[in-house]
Amino acid sequence: MMETKRKIVVFYYSQTGQILDILKNICSTIAGASVVYKQIVPEKEFPFPWNYDEFFDIFPETRLCIPPFGIKPIDLSDVQDADLVIIGGQSWFLSPSLPIQSFFASAAFAEYLKGRKLIFVNGCRNMWVNTFFKIRESAKLIGAKLVGHIVLQDRAHNLVGIVTIARWLLHGQKQASGIWPAAGVSDCDIADAAKFGITIGNALQTNDFDSLQQQLMEQGAINYVPKIAYVEKVGHRIFGIWARFIRKKGDFGNPARKFRVKTFSYYLFFVLYVISPIVLTIYHLLFPIRVFFKKKTMYEACYKLE
Repeated sequence: MMETKRKIVVFYYSQTGQILDILKNICSTIAGASVVYKQIVPEKEFPFPWNYDEFFDIFPETRLCIPPFGIKPIDLSDVQDADLVIIGGQSWFLSPSLPIQSFFASAAFAEYLKGRKLIFVNGCRNMWVNTFFKIRESAKLIGAKLVGHIVLQDRAHNLVGIVTIARWLLHGQKQASGIWPAAGVSDCDIADAAKFGITIGNALQTNDFDSLQQQLMEQGAINYVPKIAYVEKVGHRIFGIWARFIRKKGDFGNPARKFRVKTFSYYLFFVLYVISPIVLTIYHLLFPIRVFFKKKTMYEACYKLE
């Protein structure tokens, strides 16, 4: 008996090409399925490498999940019969990137995703938990069923990764040099992502996605590091205060808020190199409490898709 040919649609946003490479490797091993790629293009495209001022000016809207503009229309006529939706994106300022937020906020795409099975793939530095929470909430609001979550991240030490990612985003230099490793997800991890496609393909052919996330987790789809998640939780709260403070001077692109944006950029590097080590020290001092709540935290961050 012949297997039914399945169809997957992959929506993605990528400035550097990293997330697209990840998605292609995952999809390369999904047997018995055709894959259609659809690029998410913002109405106002972001530069790459980034301009320093514009990079930080998108911070308040990103953190508060209020995209200042939407995305360009995407032809959906050839994917109405898709059996599975995969969305690939990244984290900006401890939140989903603005184009990914705009995608979920679009009435047309919200209607398309309603009732469909969805997998989110995140290619990021090392802080992804709040991005996942917001993607999960977005899927729930539009009636999509989140059945899988995969995170590929930069394996460099936290403080090293700050330098290499900043160098890549602001100067376009991804490759290693001197004492600094290459930025972003390693080529080895991107190639290894193909293993997830086999698991997704099996779920697709049997139409059984109930245990998919558990199987992906067993393959290493999520690397949850409690101390990094703790720093992210504190940072996310503080980012909210800063974002609201900046927006009191105007919306995205308003020159009146330029001084506050610049001040935040200086604060960010200060907090990353001075405050975050202090936060980690507090984290370790709270070791007994952390052990008690560890399982619950792991469950909420990695397993609970609805």
